[in-house]
Amino acid sequence: MKAKQSGITLIGFLLVLLVVAFFGYMAMKLVPAYAEFMGVNKAMTQVASAGVEGKTLDDIRRDLMFKMGFQYVDDATIKPKDITITRANNAAQLNVTYEKRVPFMYNIDFLLHFQKSVPLQGNVGY
Repeated sequence: MKAKQSGITLIGFLLVLLVVAFFGYMAMKLVPAYAEFMGVNKAMTQVASAGVEGKTLDDIRRDLMFKMGFQYVDDATIKPKDITITRANNAAQLNVTYEKRVPFMYNIDFLLHFQKSVPLQGNVGY
């Protein structure tokens, strides 16, 4: 009696390996951008919870950029114009909106759009 063999062939294994390697490479390129965004979140929370009583927008931007330096956020990623303050219902919110372009392969890039808002404690001096 002949035993029936089952399993993956060499060509099938190479195709599976190719797909896994492609998605692994993609993750390797994208994970640092998302880790950097988590650093931005943490820095924004620290600045917002410290209170902004009487601070101007430039002071808040300076504080946020200083805190982001400790979170390994690249200075070229977020420009001061990306940091804004809005008012809604007598409450101020700190907003950061930026885009990051991550080169993938050849002429293919990923364009990531990040946006985060946190409520500020205290009155902003503008």
